[in-house]
Amino acid sequence: MSAEQIKFGTDGWRGIIADDFTDENVRLVARAIASYVLKNEDPGKGLVVGYDTRFGSPRFAQIVSEELAAAGIPVRLADDYTPTPALSYGVKHLGAAGGVVVTSSHNPWAWNGIKYKAGYGGSATPAIIQKIEAELRAGARPKAAGIAEIIKTDFKSPYVEAIAKFADLPRIARSNFKFAVDVMHGAGRGVLAGIFSQHGISFIEVRGEVNPLFPGINPEPIEPHVRLLQEIVVREKCHAGFATDGDADRLGAVTEDGSFVDSHKIFSVILRWLLERKRWPGEVVRAFNTTRMLDRIAAKHGRKLHECGIGFKFICDLMLEREILVGGEESGGIGITRHLPERDGILNSLLLAAIMAEEGKTLAQLVADLQREFGEHHYGRLDLHIPEEIKQNAIRRASNGVTQLGRYSVVRTANLDGVKFYLDAPTAGGGADAWVLLRASGTEPLLRIYSEAASPELVQEILHDAESFVRE
Repeated sequence: MSAEQIKFGTDGWRGIIADDFTDENVRLVARAIASYVLKNEDPGKGLVVGYDTRFGSPRFAQIVSEELAAAGIPVRLADDYTPTPALSYGVKHLGAAGGVVVTSSHNPWAWNGIKYKAGYGGSATPAIIQKIEAELRAGARPKAAGIAEIIKTDFKSPYVEAIAKFADLPRIARSNFKFAVDVMHGAGRGVLAGIFSQHGISFIEVRGEVNPLFPGINPEPIEPHVRLLQEIVVREKCHAGFATDGDADRLGAVTEDGSFVDSHKIFSVILRWLLERKRWPGEVVRAFNTTRMLDRIAAKHGRKLHECGIGFKFICDLMLEREILVGGEESGGIGITRHLPERDGILNSLLLAAIMAEEGKTLAQLVADLQREFGEHHYGRLDLHIPEEIKQNAIRRASNGVTQLGRYSVVRTANLDGVKFYLDAPTAGGGADAWVLLRASGTEPLLRIYSEAASPELVQEILHDAESFVRE
């Protein structure tokens, strides 16, 4: 594989281990990052490097560190598996020039990847990624007169101390709520469990052992991969369950009856609390494929809401430009700017526990309150693994002015990132205005269909109609 074939998606580069994710390609990417830092940042500040629980991640992180050090850039290398948000906090906390994480996040076991974090402790902006890719294409191979130092570093302890300040932990303990924590064999292992244990909060951690095969699941906190958590919550009589993905920057949740709570509802619960209880200033950002319940919550409180492209880097861009309170995406990544312009599944688990304790309500009750006040909003997603030709043909037809999808007229179309149809479907007395989004993956033969509507049945109907459209 040549440097030209290494492509950075919405959040860095990912590849199949031993196929395109090889020692040599990791070296190429590390050199490109080193060259970018030497030309555009203060290399004297050094870089921090972390890794997740996947096959080879510690060794790949060592290779990255060696290449950076060979370019004369001092490195702080994680001394253990490290959640991506903890590494991002390390960038900011230590005043580093940036950070590199070896992780493939929520991908299946055969994948690994590299994320670059900028000096502000968040996703690299599209402009930074372009510069790193340009260095990659140019075959950058920076070498210094002397090799810089590589120092083993604990990134987790300072991170835990920072996020613990956002939640009233004694209050959570007094609430007597019990939580299940599913780290999905990922880098979040022991972190939330450690916080809960230290403060006498009742919990059970599942899938906390390192197993790079992620048996039976992808480490993605959505159905069906959260089935074990759903069973544990019900069996152990927990009041909520929290699941973080492979590198712990995304979150999914489960209510006491085992129902899955998607990222849209999690974001909505947190946003409402931030606006009504915390009353922190700032605007709101959501990705193009997220719930419009957020628009209603923001409007009620007179807050401006921005819609942006899919990928946390676009949210991060806005966080750097404007006073943004919170931003979130469909895949479970939510970031609170006063901590970091970065998504964080562990922090958001803590916040959900804090909200439950403060309101004296279970997660199911908090979600029901939202549906009652802001209207029924239901959501679904289909991932279609289809040939490139069918994928591109569907997007091309969708872009050419569609007026009808199944039983419903298309009232307007938006193409901020993919093609979204707003439909004249029933709103069930003030529920969600129906929409469906078709978006082709930039990195794999995959087309995703997202939909929101006022009932689960309507969501499924719209997803079915959209799939039929794609396969026409």
